[in-house]
Amino acid sequence: MSRPSEDDLIARYFAPLAGPGGFGLKDDAALMRPPPGRDVVLTVDALVAGVHFFPDDPPASIARKALRVNLSDLAAKGARPEGFLLVLALPADWREDWLDAFARALGEDGAAFFCPLLGGDTVSTPGPLTVSITALGSVAQGRMVARTGARAGDLIYVSGTIGDAALGLALRSGAGDDLPADARGFLADRYLHPQPRLALAGALAAHASGAMDVSDGLVGDLSKMMRASGVRARVDSAATPLSPAARAMIGADPRRRALALTGGDDYEILAAVPPDAAGAFERAALAAGVPVARIGVVEEGPPQAVFIDADGRVETFERESFSHF
Repeated sequence: MSRPSEDDLIARYFAPLAGPGGFGLKDDAALMRPPPGRDVVLTVDALVAGVHFFPDDPPASIARKALRVNLSDLAAKGARPEGFLLVLALPADWREDWLDAFARALGEDGAAFFCPLLGGDTVSTPGPLTVSITALGSVAQGRMVARTGARAGDLIYVSGTIGDAALGLALRSGAGDDLPADARGFLADRYLHPQPRLALAGALAAHASGAMDVSDGLVGDLSKMMRASGVRARVDSAATPLSPAARAMIGADPRRRALALTGGDDYEILAAVPPDAAGAFERAALAAGVPVARIGVVEEGPPQAVFIDADGRVETFERESFSHF
């Protein structure tokens, strides 16, 4: 049986996912009108087999991760999703059942997060499977929350729990065999299926002076934010929120704590909030159903993030975050 042509592939698997501005994916471009009084926010992330996911990961999980990591960036900017563009580079051994599961999950997430497909490109590649998504969002004019906005005196918050995904990835190499099955399942799911904190976007836009998502590790990403803002962060390491599963895995081997703080793939939100807005931010986060923890304060000083342990000593890390280079 012959494979579908590129046009057939698009019509069968992706045209049903298209939003109104995508014209049924029958054009070379999409049309998006920003809602009145709002700015457009754009972000792009590429995922490569063997780098960002395992080649044998379920196609539905790959699709969900590809979209959600972009939605996480929109959330950190205080933006709501409006649509996305997809570039899919398929290796020679792609299968129609794989593509069907991938497209179905992408459509489900697009509908769940109100972020329809607007267009893109599908190509073949002699290299590994590659998925690149450009997500488009909108935010009230002048209200995008930049990572450059942190100021001395701001309080530092992080959403959710840190380190679950990195520890979930470590499970794939055999770590954590002594963990209960429910803890292993929780950590593995946190690696496979990021949870974009879009419900927090309104609170960030209203109250945060600076924000970014935690994609490469808490230590390294907070350092990036401080360098971009030209200030220093002082963090109480013990205040870093950890899930019960992460605590159990770290308890079995304390060396894993550094991995949790630096390993990446958390897709939680870091926010710098002025002290007079802290109460309102915490109440808004609570109303949105997103847990946030205050972990430190922004100070004048060399642009960096300094983590202080329970004994008042500055912690050092072999590496601050995941890096491609």
